[in-house]
Amino acid sequence: MFKEIWQQVTPQFDQYDQILSQYSKITKSDFFSCQPRLSAAIDSLIKLKNLPGILLINSSDNPVYRELLAKKIIQTIDNEDTPVITSETLSATEMFPILQAEKGYIINEMPGLLDHANGGYLVISVNWILANAKDWPDLKAAVLGYPISGRNCDPRSPIHAQWSKQYNVKLVMLGDREQLANLEYIDSELRDGLSVYSEIESEYFLNSESIENYLSYIKWLTKEYQLPELTSDAIKRLLTHGVRFTEDQHYVPTSLIWIRSILEEASILSNDDCIDEQQIQNAIDRKYFRESYLPERAASDILEGQVLIETQGTQIGQVNGLTVIDVAGHPISYGEPARISCVVHFGDGDISDVERKADLGGSLHAKGMMIMQAFVSSALKLDSPLPYSASIVFEQSYSEVDGDSASLAEVCSLLSALSEIGIDQQIAVTGAVDQFGRVQAVGGLNEKIEGFYRVCKHQGFTGSQGVILPKTNLINLSLHADVVNSIKNKEFHLWPVTNVDEAVPIILKRSFKSQENSKELSIVEEIIKKIEKLDGISEHNSVWQKIKTYFCH
Repeated sequence: MFKEIWQQVTPQFDQYDQILSQYSKITKSDFFSCQPRLSAAIDSLIKLKNLPGILLINSSDNPVYRELLAKKIIQTIDNEDTPVITSETLSATEMFPILQAEKGYIINEMPGLLDHANGGYLVISVNWILANAKDWPDLKAAVLGYPISGRNCDPRSPIHAQWSKQYNVKLVMLGDREQLANLEYIDSELRDGLSVYSEIESEYFLNSESIENYLSYIKWLTKEYQLPELTSDAIKRLLTHGVRFTEDQHYVPTSLIWIRSILEEASILSNDDCIDEQQIQNAIDRKYFRESYLPERAASDILEGQVLIETQGTQIGQVNGLTVIDVAGHPISYGEPARISCVVHFGDGDISDVERKADLGGSLHAKGMMIMQAFVSSALKLDSPLPYSASIVFEQSYSEVDGDSASLAEVCSLLSALSEIGIDQQIAVTGAVDQFGRVQAVGGLNEKIEGFYRVCKHQGFTGSQGVILPKTNLINLSLHADVVNSIKNKEFHLWPVTNVDEAVPIILKRSFKSQENSKELSIVEEIIKKIEKLDGISEHNSVWQKIKTYFCH
């Protein structure tokens, strides 16, 4: 059944109403109920007899997950006598036994983490190895079952006696992908069968079959951390915000820390009573308020006219692109419209990427520009090079621009400049273009759309403002309720497109290519007409130049 556009820009969970109404009766299930791959890896590690007992887990590097893993191992082996040790240390001296000597003889042995975990499991951060690469061979040997020597606590007092010890330890290491990549650089054998690999999946696929399992996990989380129960509407609001986090309407986050942070704040607002939808929303709003100084300050530059963005009228060669800003040390990304302009002049067909020439354009942006140029050249089907040169730039941009998400906007600005047909400034554009003119998905759609929406709202809605976006990006949307209501009330619009042929008529008010029974020229026909006119002028000038040269000599 066809959905109206406002229903497509935010996730719909009405199909889960029946099971949500039964939430209070659902049995809780722990974190690993949403981690089937990791659960299988832990089971394999426990059952391994002859292979090395090393488990590498791609995960956020924090003690919360290490503690959860330890509890899962204990629960799985069901043996209280088996030690399962977790540690946050990055010290090599705490890992191995420490020997104290006097006159060359060992007088005392102080156990290390290996001793405490002997006969069981040791759970540590991958950072331990990255910080102590020279000690990894000894730890690796210990896990492989080979004897290793202890550490002398005072190197000035050498030990004459030979001392070594053999261990029976299985090692579990957690780290993110960058840490694991660095670990692989230190020891490539870890990827060649020396370890079992798995990961904590950050997202969970949601459908009618899996929703109950996810709700069981939410219930476990609230019980585990002594948080109030949630109403069905509160769960819906949490799921909606989760979709915004994952940027996919089919997936919700599993991050225990992310979910818990929202519920903890909502519980404060609920006075430890049942958490409802409004309290979840208030918790989200309070978090945004704390983090919003930078995006609000950036938006004020546009609203005060320091950064020029037009949301009414038409302009030749000027289009509103959409960007996502990431600032190092700032916790959130935010969207801003960016004015992209194109001017053309007599030339040899070269399209100049100003950002690239000024060393402000990244390699992905350069790739998008080249693909865009190839598409336009192919669409015009010229027998000779374009007799114009063009210059495309992000106006009032003073930092690096990267990514190909502006290539559809750049196509529109180039076509406008070549055809001398104005672009509707009420419309912003985002999307990547391939060499065949197909519009491809891009990232950060929620932030981009909301950034342009705020500017339109401040400058005044006209009823015709909105955003052109890739149709394939609809599944990534979870827009703020204000934007959804504006779309529903037809004061702000979204136009999902699949190719340039669909986008151009919306923003340039002309078809891209010639259409049967059309009374006005298409954009391509306008461009070719101007090229032919230019060729005629050039030929005329060439004849007069020959005559002048003849009589001057």
